[in-house]
Amino acid sequence: MTIYLQAIGMLAGLGGGMAILLLVANRFIANYGECSIKINEEEPFTIEGGRSLLDVLYERKIFIPSACGGQGTCGFCKIRAYYGAGPVLPTELPFLSVQEQDDNVRLACQVKIRQDLVIRVKEEYLNVKEYKAVVTKAEMKTADTREVHLKLIEPEEMEYRPGQYVQIFVPGTGETTFRAYSIASAPSSKKEIELLVRLIPGGVGSTYLHGVREGDEIALTGPYGDFVLDMSKETELVCVGGGCGMAPMRSILRHVAEVNPEQRGSLFFGARTDRDTMYFEDFQELAKSMPNFAVHYALSEPESSPEWDGETGFIHESVIRNVGSEGERQAFLCGPPPMVQATIKALTEKGMPRERVFYDEF
Repeated sequence: MTIYLQAIGMLAGLGGGMAILLLVANRFIANYGECSIKINEEEPFTIEGGRSLLDVLYERKIFIPSACGGQGTCGFCKIRAYYGAGPVLPTELPFLSVQEQDDNVRLACQVKIRQDLVIRVKEEYLNVKEYKAVVTKAEMKTADTREVHLKLIEPEEMEYRPGQYVQIFVPGTGETTFRAYSIASAPSSKKEIELLVRLIPGGVGSTYLHGVREGDEIALTGPYGDFVLDMSKETELVCVGGGCGMAPMRSILRHVAEVNPEQRGSLFFGARTDRDTMYFEDFQELAKSMPNFAVHYALSEPESSPEWDGETGFIHESVIRNVGSEGERQAFLCGPPPMVQATIKALTEKGMPRERVFYDEF
């Protein structure tokens, strides 16, 4: 028994000694001192090293996208690091193409500031603002999707393009946590924006937004997103959504109806059952004022909807059936990754240039 107690004592002493050594190493070896950071053409600034680049950017009010709260799981916070970022980490590789690695693209949340740093962020991110808003209305559109209206109170207006998104700050998580949600309103609505939020079990962002009530204040940043709508008369517009991928399609088509109702195109929306066909009647009514626009909803589980007499199957199959192979075209996609990838394949096989296909995967 004595020898076992001695062994336990030795192990405990060894563990305590290792802990002390780690604390000493963290204090002296990992003390990086002051580091200079230069962003684009701005004047360099100095901070204490040892922090993540993403945290420092947010502290400087440079709100680059980050939907996972800096956990390295969304791949949104891409910057270019020309000096001082160190080697690419294994956690970054799933989100960086070979070309991006060659172009010095990094995930800001995975870059720890250990020395002077020279980086570049997209110019548009320097114009992203922090907003305060108040909930003016919230209602369920399907069993798990909520429409939330936000009135901007500081600043009072937001300039955004159709199809862009905002990041909602989620309080009470113990860390800086944002989640991305596409704007569903048209850009003409500058003082109030709409979001569509599908409740994800265990999702911190969707749980929070499904719990807010009229009068609650919300913090957000934006706008973000690469959607750039071609409004020329020769361009045929193809909008494809699934689930909460409806939000940017709703924004785009409401905008088109306001400024160019003669534009050619189609809306494709995939749902499981007829209980999930949000805004179906709204778009049918909208199409009456858009004579060159068609609306296609398709159910992937039609057996659960015996009264449905519309299209069935996956939504990319409807795209294959209804989109032609000629003329100038542009596509916007938003939805689950399998839907997005299948639709990209269908459109490119119909001759649409890949650079004319814009998409968000949510």
